[in-house]
Amino acid sequence: MAQQGKRLKAAYAGIDREKAYALDEAVKIAKGGAKAKFDETIEISMNLGIDPRHADQMVRGVVGLPHGTGKTVRIGVFARGAKADEAKAAGADVVGADDLAALVQEGKIEFDRCIATPDMMGLVGRLGKVLGPRGLMPNPKLGTVTMDVKGAVTAAKAGQVEFRAEKAGIVHAGIGKASFGEAQLVENARAFVEAIQRARPTGAKGTYVKKVAVSSTMGPGVRVDVTSLAASAG
Repeated sequence: MAQQGKRLKAAYAGIDREKAYALDEAVKIAKGGAKAKFDETIEISMNLGIDPRHADQMVRGVVGLPHGTGKTVRIGVFARGAKADEAKAAGADVVGADDLAALVQEGKIEFDRCIATPDMMGLVGRLGKVLGPRGLMPNPKLGTVTMDVKGAVTAAKAGQVEFRAEKAGIVHAGIGKASFGEAQLVENARAFVEAIQRARPTGAKGTYVKKVAVSSTMGPGVRVDVTSLAASAG
């Protein structure tokens, strides 16, 4: 822990804690501060002026990052027959129906994203208590309940990111790895910001984007100038 403390202290030494940096500069600082022995994830966090407890203020959706996330995503698909074959051909990691449901009930969840054809939702619905808390429940609004199994699997494998506002109105996501180029990370960040802007709920009043920061897994948060963020999203 002492070593981690020294690393963070050194990282903070190069950051003006009172300053809000332009998006590209903030990404450069966060990337430069990723000194761990593994390839750290670069993350963006946005504090929104919403109260997710109200249905008309929930922010949720998916966005395809132009350069992917750098993370290998395991896909589980509930489908039968031709659609099951389609899922396997598209690169799904786990495909099944009653057999897959049995594994999930046993706690053997070997996937990070769950897709289902509409006819399977009767079966999948019974797994809500297991999949729901893990954020794995298929949802038509997120494109994970669909007959276009191939498209859904391909999009998820290509770097599609799901986002959902937490209780405090904060939404966050990984936008790549420290090994990515700065331009790639900035483009991914802009794609995420644009998605959040498009997802602005009807019940959101006043300032929508209040605070933004980028950081690496083990590094400090770097404040982003919301003005520069809005400009990039425009």
